[in-house]
Amino acid sequence: MVVLGPDDVPAISDAAEAAAHPEVAVLSVLVHRERKVAEAFVDGLHLMPDDHAPQYYEHAYSMAPPPVRRTLEELMASTAWPVHSPFAREHFGRGKNEGLAEGLSKGKAEGEAEALLLMLDARGMHVPDSVRERIIRCTDTHVLEKWIRRAAVIEKVEDLFD
Repeated sequence: MVVLGPDDVPAISDAAEAAAHPEVAVLSVLVHRERKVAEAFVDGLHLMPDDHAPQYYEHAYSMAPPPVRRTLEELMASTAWPVHSPFAREHFGRGKNEGLAEGLSKGKAEGEAEALLLMLDARGMHVPDSVRERIIRCTDTHVLEKWIRRAAVIEKVEDLFD
């Protein structure tokens, strides 16, 4: 079993480093929960390609505990960079058309699935197409959250669904 903690993930407090290693920067925000780490992450978003930065923000935000989410919201509100990524806007608009609760639930499940795949990628795990498809098709956020927690400690992708 592998467990990641503050000693295993560097506290990235430099925007250029966050932009150069965005997957680690996301994990750093989640593990260290320090304002300076969140600030470096948000500042690093400005240095990332526009088509990547929103995805990393979405992943960090969706996996963060409420206090870290509030910090990210505060930091994003103070920048010129759009607070809502294209992913979030797409699902918000879809929610209006499908019914807000249903759209939000669907968007959350898709975000959780993407967060799970990002976690596995950040840990250097190869995800076979069949596993990727199972994750993407899952709409149960409780199941996806359970898989995300498992993804932090498993040694091989096959152990994700046990």
